[in-house]
This record gives sequence, C-alpha cells and structure tokens, in this order.
Amino acid sequence: MAELKETETNQALTEVPVKEQTSDTKKNVLKPKKPTRQQARAVRTSSAKSGKPAPSAEAVVSPAVRAARKIYSEAEREQKLGQIEKQTVRGESIKAAVKNAGISEQTYYQWKKVAGKAPQSDELKDLVKLEEENARLKKLLADRLRKENAELKKKLGLG
Repeated sequence: MAELKETETNQALTEVPVKEQTSDTKKNVLKPKKPTRQQARAVRTSSAKSGKPAPSAEAVVSPAVRAARKIYSEAEREQKLGQIEKQTVRGESIKAAVKNAGISEQTYYQWKKVAGKAPQSDELKDLVKLEEENARLKKLLADRLRKENAELKKKLGLG
C-alpha cells in the first residue's frame, strides 16, 4: 500500500509540470483569427457579385485598415459640387452623379451643407444693399406721387 501511494504521488507530481508546460506553450502559439460576421458577409457578398470564389479568411482585410483619405481643397469641392449639380439638372440621379464625381453621398451632403452656411462673396452684400436702396427709393416715389395727387385734386376742386 505504501508503494501504491508513493507511485500515485510521484505520478501526480510529474503530471502537474506537464500540464503547466502545455498551457505555457499554448499561450505562445498564436491562433489565426477568425473573421467577424461582417467580414465574412462582405467576402461572401463581394464574391457573389463578381462571380469569383471567396478568398480565404486570412485574405480578409480588417475594417480598421483603410486607404488614406483624400482631402479636397475648397476649389475642388466647389468643382465637384458644380459637376454633381449639372448632372442632376440633366436628369441623372444624385446617387449616380455623386458616384461619377468619386465621393460618397455623405460627403456630398456634408459639403452641400457647409457650402450653404459659408459666407457669400461681396456680390451678395452688394445685392442686399441695392435691394434696401431700391425699397427706400420706392417709398420716396410713393410719397411724392401722393403729394402731387393731393395738389391736383385741390386744383381741380375734387378734394
């Protein structure tokens, strides 16, 4: 019996380091990451559209990796907005016109919103001043015509 207990404890002692070694080696070995549902769905849908077989999960690029963003100058933005406006006037849909311009719909609407808020050139200020002066002159003319009309009525004896 004593021999049996000694062999069991020896086995138990030898088993513990073995388990520790296997768990340590598992930590050091990197498992390939499984694609997320979105990545797998994107691979399936893109392969279904193109008719090509789906690439392996290793070939899927994570959504965190993106191409560098293109930063457009004000002139480029105005040019693209003008191009889209011309295409929509011709009867093309906004979606198609934006695609032809090479920007996203969200970008188009953001640019359009910013362009609407942007202060206009001096031409707009001049136009507002002209409208104000026009209104003032119309009032002056109306006053003079009323006075002349009243004088004519007095001369004719109608008033």
